[in-house]
Amino acid sequence: MTAQTATSGISTEAGPENDDRLPPVRFAFGRGTWKEVAHLLLNLPEGIVGFLYVSLWLYAGAALSITVVGLPLLAAGLMGARVLGALERRRARALLGLRVDEPSRLPRTMRRGGDSGFAGRLWTLLKDPVAWRSTLYSFIRLPWGVLTFGVVMVALFVGWPVLGHLARGLTNVDRAMVRGLLSPSSELERRIAELEQDRGVVVDTAAADLRRIERDLHDGAQARLVALAMGLGLAKEKLLEDPETAAKMVDEAHGEVKLALQELRDLARGIHPAILTDRGLGAALSSVAGRCTVPVKVAVDLPARPAPAIEGIAYFTVSELLQNISKHSGARSAGVELWRRADRLLIQVRDDGRGGASTGSGSGLAGLAERLGSVDGLFVVDSPVGGPTVVTAEVPWRDRTAG
Repeated sequence: MTAQTATSGISTEAGPENDDRLPPVRFAFGRGTWKEVAHLLLNLPEGIVGFLYVSLWLYAGAALSITVVGLPLLAAGLMGARVLGALERRRARALLGLRVDEPSRLPRTMRRGGDSGFAGRLWTLLKDPVAWRSTLYSFIRLPWGVLTFGVVMVALFVGWPVLGHLARGLTNVDRAMVRGLLSPSSELERRIAELEQDRGVVVDTAAADLRRIERDLHDGAQARLVALAMGLGLAKEKLLEDPETAAKMVDEAHGEVKLALQELRDLARGIHPAILTDRGLGAALSSVAGRCTVPVKVAVDLPARPAPAIEGIAYFTVSELLQNISKHSGARSAGVELWRRADRLLIQVRDDGRGGASTGSGSGLAGLAERLGSVDGLFVVDSPVGGPTVVTAEVPWRDRTAG
């Protein structure tokens, strides 16, 4: 009886090592595999839609090409093919993790209805290689979609163990087709797309600077000069009646003139400082460092002065970085170094502050990185929490022309 009781106690008090409960049910494949399966199943409906769209406008446009309607119909169909290509790149990015650069857009005169004339715009559309590659992609997607849909459906029911391998192999073919037909066709086309994006950044930056200058003039020097004019007018009226009061008002106006001149100098320095034009980067950056709330050591080792545009970019980059150090770093010291390496001007700004700086969205460093990228520059931030922070920037070197 004692043995039975002991045996019973052992069976009912089994530890975790004797727990024979089944583990929770889990899917055999990871999230990436299921995304690939979803992509392969969507190939069929996408292929049907794309094939029907392309067939309708291509056959109708070719048949009517001898009439006035045919060529405009082909051009409109090619514009729609561009849209289909963009949607396919998004699908590949979301489900296959494939990052494909966007091809170059249509010329600006096409998008804004420029003055090239109807025939010129029509010819530009008809010879658009991006649209024709998207058209070819839509044609071959239908048979491929039928194949992938059938293979995946069979594997889902009777070939489960090999589903993951099949999905990977088939989606690799999909990736190759997207890269071959929907990505920029050449390095030149990729470069055009990059330059178009960079041009937009430059235009936006110039517009923002213009708005800042207008705001500073309106709220600062202009308002002060208006008050000065009113004060001098009142002093003129009191000149004969109350000379002492008039003299006091003239003295106040003299002070306003000094303040207005100082604001105008600061504004001119923000546009392009005179010291940069006259004496170059070394003196200009030393002047900026002198206004920083943190002691800054400046070292400029340049064999000659670069082009004025490059000097301006370097000056304002360092100026903005030193402002960030003054406002946010909590540093005790900082350093600025500039030197030339081959055909690049390198800039490095470091501080011993609290760190944590990044080029995340919405930060001033993000805008600085965009502006440098618009001129083929680089911008790298190394700022671990606790510091130190090291910011390295590169811009292309261009020699200063005579005169």
